[in-house]
Amino acid sequence: MQLTGSEIVVECLKEQGVDTVFGYPGGTILNIYDALYKHPEINHILTSHEQGASHAADGYARATGKVGVCMATSGPGATNLVTGIATAYMDSIPMVAITANVNLPALGKDSFQEVDIVGVTMPVTKHGFIVKDVKVLAKTIRRAFRLAKTGRPGPVIVDITKDVTAALCEYKAETPAIPERVNPYKAEDIEAVVKLMKKAKKPLLYVGGGAIASGAAAEVNKLAEVLDAPVCDSLLGKGAFDGHSDRYTGMIGMHGTKASNLGATECDLLIALGARFSDRVIGNAKKFCAKANIIHFDVDAAEIDKNIKTDVSVVGDLKDALTDVLAKLDQQSHPEWMARIKELKETYPLNYDRSKLTCPYVIETIDKVTEGKAIISTDVGQHQMWAAQYYKYTMPRTFLSSGGLGTMGYGLGACIGAQVGNPDKVCINIAGDGCFRMNMNELATASRYNIPIVQVVINNHVLGMVRQWQTLFYGQRYSQTVLEDKVDFCKVAEGLGCEAILVEKKEDVEPAIRKAIEMNKPVLVNVMIEKDDSVFPMVPAGAPISEVFDEEDLKNKNKN
Repeated sequence: MQLTGSEIVVECLKEQGVDTVFGYPGGTILNIYDALYKHPEINHILTSHEQGASHAADGYARATGKVGVCMATSGPGATNLVTGIATAYMDSIPMVAITANVNLPALGKDSFQEVDIVGVTMPVTKHGFIVKDVKVLAKTIRRAFRLAKTGRPGPVIVDITKDVTAALCEYKAETPAIPERVNPYKAEDIEAVVKLMKKAKKPLLYVGGGAIASGAAAEVNKLAEVLDAPVCDSLLGKGAFDGHSDRYTGMIGMHGTKASNLGATECDLLIALGARFSDRVIGNAKKFCAKANIIHFDVDAAEIDKNIKTDVSVVGDLKDALTDVLAKLDQQSHPEWMARIKELKETYPLNYDRSKLTCPYVIETIDKVTEGKAIISTDVGQHQMWAAQYYKYTMPRTFLSSGGLGTMGYGLGACIGAQVGNPDKVCINIAGDGCFRMNMNELATASRYNIPIVQVVINNHVLGMVRQWQTLFYGQRYSQTVLEDKVDFCKVAEGLGCEAILVEKKEDVEPAIRKAIEMNKPVLVNVMIEKDDSVFPMVPAGAPISEVFDEEDLKNKNKN
């Protein structure tokens, strides 16, 4: 069957089971968009900006487990995808970005809208392809999808010259092969793990995003029971373990709970499950879990001993590895250790000022109204940490946030992608006013397609997290972090075709959230809070996580 390169792109997308593409057309990619016009079975979402397309593809992937797909034209269209591609790369999210470039004879001549996008994205993709021959186009796209979802997931870019999108070639359909499981670990690795687990008196599970990527939530929960161990998680591990469980101690790290941070300091065995020991988790690496043996499960061998020296490592798919461990591990019992963890949780609960309207109250109200069943996306900053602390995630793929790159402006596009991929779910994006400004134009995307997201803006008229650091470490010199201006987000939302609700009183939060969900259309809820609310607990950058402090500690220190 003779097809043009553009038709081959579309047929390959259909082969891969792609039902949704996020993108923005332009000159070099026009042939592909012309081919898409004839295939309404592929739902194309025209975003307001290419960065919105890449974040939407990322959110779609996180919320569905499928490969997210975004498209853009050459030059600035392609470069506008880069932040979203880098976000997906840092958080190991499967994505295929398809771009078009100038005609082959024009490459390398500084032609109009020419950029070497494969070169630009080389450090932030699993792989990049530039297709200069239509004969290899189908093979390349198939390989891109396979790479994106095999082993440690990540983004792959396919750049296609415009003449290739027009050229004719023989096309033969193929059924995608099931991705192979990457399991280089050996039986002796599993035996070494089981031996350390049986020896431990104070084990602690540390769950990361890899537990979600591998679909290992059931095995993680079972391991906690069989090992009789408490469980903490990273920001991206949320939902892999039930946040309501008595075993759950909360997030670990810079804004982790005291129970998690002190538990990690006291444990004699830390078991990292699909986590990469980020600097935001470990603090001072030399003092992290100094009393503990460390077991590290990860699909990527490059992560082993990269940040923290481990005693035993298992390189492979986490679901498979834990299945093998559970087959050999008999029931353990650690009543004294679990009692100690309970004591830490009761002594150092998360707390906030309940007398006024605050972000933690808003988060708890959202949890109550949605019964913990919503998909929550966030931007980056104080609201992100509060969303991680105060919403109780019980299922994988229900918390979407930029962890590694810390991308302000991520959440709204991601929320749109999640809602498109999960039309029966309530999808809520929580953003600070600083983050919301960056990509608030994507409200126009939501209104264009009537995508019923709820955009909650936690509006304190400052760059909250940066201001918190300026308060604590920079002598209250608030350089360029005050946003006191005349921007009215409700009018902006209405101008972009959405509904808007202003919340200025605590008692209005729950009615506003309920109304926003019931309206079943894109709605902005603008919540006004005080500018100096801070996120606690906190660990100073570079300090050991044992030095975690909260607001009460800070008050006592200032008194002394």
